[in-house]
Amino acid sequence: MNQPDNSTVSLILAAWPIWVPLILIAAGFFTGRHNEKHLADLERREAGLRHITLVAVKHPPPTFAADRLVCGSVVLTSDSFRNLVALLHNLIGGRIGVYETLLERARREALLRLKEKAAALGADTVCNVKIDTVTISQPTQQNNGGLIGTVEILAYGTAGTTAGGKRSAEAV
Repeated sequence: MNQPDNSTVSLILAAWPIWVPLILIAAGFFTGRHNEKHLADLERREAGLRHITLVAVKHPPPTFAADRLVCGSVVLTSDSFRNLVALLHNLIGGRIGVYETLLERARREALLRLKEKAAALGADTVCNVKIDTVTISQPTQQNNGGLIGTVEILAYGTAGTTAGGKRSAEAV
């Protein structure tokens, strides 16, 4: 078996201040590209569902004909690179932008899933829309205020039509 000599191993270990940041930068670049693709997909899907109105009032207008409860749920997690950045931000204080982006993406995705289910019923309005957020921690980790980076968002409401809205044949 061909063993590397001690000088090669020493050189690799001595160069860690160079290769570790390069690996972290590469990881951040590729995960950032994934997030950009998800945001672009969200915008495309939102444009296709703009005709469905979300209303947060408890008592809908008299022209609203309720159909049934719809919900949209999503679980998103932050990658290790972003958790490291969040940890550094937490040490110095201030906004933690990587988690703000995570929550925005999760909220938008949950609302889109809600709209997609309402559209499948032929609804044009969802009333009494509520959003619940849950931080999910790993089973082996005690949740003592630490940074976890996994969030579930559930959006739910009552789908239906308003006067002038049209229903699909399946929803009737």
